Amino acid sequence: MNTSDTIVTKRATVPTIESLLFTPHPVLDHGFVTVVDYMGDDAAICQAARVSYGKGTRSVSDNRNLINYLMRHRHTSPFEMCVLKLHLKMPLFVARQWVRHRMASINEYSARYSVLDKEFYVPEEGVICTQSANNKQGRGEQISPKKAREVAERLAREAQQSYHTYEQFLGEEYSLARELARINLPLSMYTQFYWKIDLHNLFHFLTLRCEEHAQYEIREYAHVILRIVESWVPLSFAAFKDYRLNAVTFSQTMMGVLRRILAGENVQQKNSGLTKREWEEFQASLSTSPHQ
Repeated sequence: MNTSDTIVTKRATVPTIESLLFTPHPVLDHGFVTVVDYMGDDAAICQAARVSYGKGTRSVSDNRNLINYLMRHRHTSPFEMCVLKLHLKMPLFVARQWVRHRMASINEYSARYSVLDKEFYVPEEGVICTQSANNKQGRGEQISPKKAREVAERLAREAQQSYHTYEQFLGEEYSLARELARINLPLSMYTQFYWKIDLHNLFHFLTLRCEEHAQYEIREYAHVILRIVESWVPLSFAAFKDYRLNAVTFSQTMMGVLRRILAGENVQQKNSGLTKREWEEFQASLSTSPHQ
């Protein structure tokens, strides 16, 4: 195609996300998030909800109110009309968490066919922490700067050694199959894949992975995607932030406790009807700061 050729499209386009196409957004030390393609916009969601044709004559205000209603009442299928396709690069241990979100299409770089790049994730010293005392799958306090440096240096050194072995296995001395040579590589190795997901399931992903208890590394990717979604579907993003991301859900028992507190009763965990963990979650919900 000549550079002078112009292609006119009839599909919905969003200038703010068009400007992001094929531009990598850096994450961690070697990772990135790149928008490859997208389909739909805020108007497409409203169109699906109204089962209408064309752009219609609705105002932005009408669309905002409708999208807020859909989000508030969890009418999810209209949000499935929008689709985002990303090119992602991340450490293997993050990718293993990522693929637990099954309502998406994914195609990953294969180390059976190709040689992996010599790139490893080494966490910054500020995020090298002890095991949390009250969260079995989370981090606690930062360790001392001296020990953090030792950890980072050892992670880098051992990853380099594993890759050296990988290169030897691939070399003339062994000529090992790639699918075998790779098995000694660490979880800090970087992988790449394409990921296509509709907006409803992307919102579910972001709800879980932007949450403060999600692992730091995957949160870093989620926060980048959050900004991309805001530039793509601003009305839907605002509704998601209001009704999902920064909202809390109370059980029937918790609602009863809340009503008793509002009525002036001094409710304690022992007479609340809530377990110790439920009580702690209830208290945390009343004091949780919104996502930025």
